[in-house]
Amino acid sequence: MRVGILCSRIRVEEKLLFQAFRDRGVEAERIDDEAILLGLPGTPPLLLAEEGNSLSTETGPYDVVLIRSLSHSRALYASQMLSASGMPTVNAPEVIAVCGDKLQTSLALACRGVPTPTIRVAFSPEAALVAMEELGYPVVLKPLNGSWGRLQAKINDRDAAEAILEHKQTLGGYTHSIFYIQEYIPKPGRDIRSFVVGGETIAAIYRTSSHWITNTARGAQASHCPITPEIDAISRAAAEAVGGGVLAVDILEAPDGRLLVSEVNHTPEFRNSIAPTGVDIPGRIAEYVLEVAMKSER
Repeated sequence: MRVGILCSRIRVEEKLLFQAFRDRGVEAERIDDEAILLGLPGTPPLLLAEEGNSLSTETGPYDVVLIRSLSHSRALYASQMLSASGMPTVNAPEVIAVCGDKLQTSLALACRGVPTPTIRVAFSPEAALVAMEELGYPVVLKPLNGSWGRLQAKINDRDAAEAILEHKQTLGGYTHSIFYIQEYIPKPGRDIRSFVVGGETIAAIYRTSSHWITNTARGAQASHCPITPEIDAISRAAAEAVGGGVLAVDILEAPDGRLLVSEVNHTPEFRNSIAPTGVDIPGRIAEYVLEVAMKSER
């Protein structure tokens, strides 16, 4: 069986994944997303030689490719072209497309009845300001694409709103002129990240921080979160809403006790979640990827 892992660089997560495949008798092959050259169906993928100025040998075909690119665009387009050439990917292109766009994620969740914070989308600073006033301060302004809590802003009043909207309109690119505004949910100093693999909630952590952004990449502390029936149900529902696969679901605990899904991540980091949960997350991912490969052969 040939398994490829498309990645931008080898982080702790990728090292653990390569080892997890080796433990299961499979030597996964690294595919550098800066070196791969893809064509239309029928054209085999090529890799640049190490010196970067000539083509190397053909690569693939793979029985499955695990997509771990840091770039959403690279992940999406590579998965689309590989899938079109008959090589299944984890996650599937449709899942990457939805999860990589916060608006598409919100729509998918809402259409499947998964509780999520209220949002407004505006296409001008004037409309965005009206939306913020309607929702009531504070609100959260997020870019449509991005991870690790980057470029998110908690806006506490009209003065701050006017300043940030002016900066985004003047300095931002096209996507920064689409204003995704989310209801601010006061958190109890933490949120929940659950991991769903193949439709099963395999682990969950609390991410605790004094800052309103609780990403572990921003210094939040991870601790074990018991998977209650409610957390399990909302995690699986969110994963199913975006198309399933290997996913991390970010859950907010509202003051009234409701659980709300904020985002769903299609290339989850998990290095800080293995020890607190005691779950072999890379092992579970590897097993799922191999299942996808075997199913595609039938």
